[in-house]
Amino acid sequence: MRKIILLILIMSLGAALNSTLNQRGFVRSYLGILSDDESFSIAQNTFDLRLDYRKNDLNLYVNPVLKYDNLSEELTLSLRQSYIDIYFADFDLRIGKQQIVWGKADGVFITDVISPRDLSEFIMPDFEEIRIGINALKFDYYLGNSTLEAIWIPTFQSTIQPDAGSIWFPETGEFQQPVQISEPEKVAGKFSNSDVAVKFSHLGSLLDLELMTAYLWDDTPAQHKFLQVDSSLLIIPKYHRLPMAGASFSKAISGAVARMEAAYYFEKRLHTADLITHGICRKDYLHYLIGYDHNWFNVDVSFQFVQEFIRNYEDIITKDEFTNTLTMMLNKTFLRETMTLNIFSYYGLNDDDALLRLKLSYDFSGGLNILAGYNLFTGDTGNFGQFNDNDMAYLKVRLDF
Repeated sequence: MRKIILLILIMSLGAALNSTLNQRGFVRSYLGILSDDESFSIAQNTFDLRLDYRKNDLNLYVNPVLKYDNLSEELTLSLRQSYIDIYFADFDLRIGKQQIVWGKADGVFITDVISPRDLSEFIMPDFEEIRIGINALKFDYYLGNSTLEAIWIPTFQSTIQPDAGSIWFPETGEFQQPVQISEPEKVAGKFSNSDVAVKFSHLGSLLDLELMTAYLWDDTPAQHKFLQVDSSLLIIPKYHRLPMAGASFSKAISGAVARMEAAYYFEKRLHTADLITHGICRKDYLHYLIGYDHNWFNVDVSFQFVQEFIRNYEDIITKDEFTNTLTMMLNKTFLRETMTLNIFSYYGLNDDDALLRLKLSYDFSGGLNILAGYNLFTGDTGNFGQFNDNDMAYLKVRLDF
């Protein structure tokens, strides 16, 4: 009830400031059906409101989202973002709940790790809806074609994992003994537990470049395993610090664009089969991609090679030393750009698994958009093969205002 009252207050404020307020947003119905048994996997109605209020050198942005899930019969109201921008001659400040986007990757998180993720529906939603807004202070200082960005995040926000009964709950492996999983250990809200991050970006005629470093918490907990006296296994999820350094660049070459993005993580906790060390070890970890974008015959085409590499690898680590993934995207518009066909595919080389995403959308007059899509999973194991039973057709009807 409190959330509904909050939404009414926000909309009332919008009406009161109507002359100086920019109001936009959308309403959307989203229905998904599993191919395996024709059951409904998604039945959602969403009202997404975006309010901008500008006065002199200040800008207030509020993005409340009201969502009703027909399957669980749950109504939720959240603030995806709510912040204030303060503009100065050479720098800007953004204070409040915000999404922070880094990097140049398509469909993959490499250096884009400042905002945690909502993975309750795997990577099916748009990335704007996957990223979780965080309370932060962001400082941007402008130096010609370059920008220096500094971020302070005072409070910790974890990644949202799928519920145990969800079709998107990941494979956890089999244990020989009874298992008890405790609640994750909380990160105390104090100054020393803040996150800090810095990024330098340059837009040049020859090269677009980003250099970044961050002292963060890993927002996905490591599963520490403790063998009990009765031979059962106690799993305690714990969050750990995860310093990182990264870079990305893109360059136009003969009508195409070459991209590269990399993140190097220091002492990431990885899972092992060794219960003496509670199933955890620390290893430096590299995650990078090489991408190529081009337009052939009026079709936008993108290829990416993505690799994860564990330094000083040991055989007891459950994850492979090298994890390789290929992505491909095709995008074509028709009928004076009112119809769009988009194909995005992931292929995991290690496990021979894949995800193929097909989308066809049409823009009608008056802000109406209808999108029909299909998600096809292949393989038996791996990031995508574990969801082989989740092939799904879906329909989205959206009205922008």
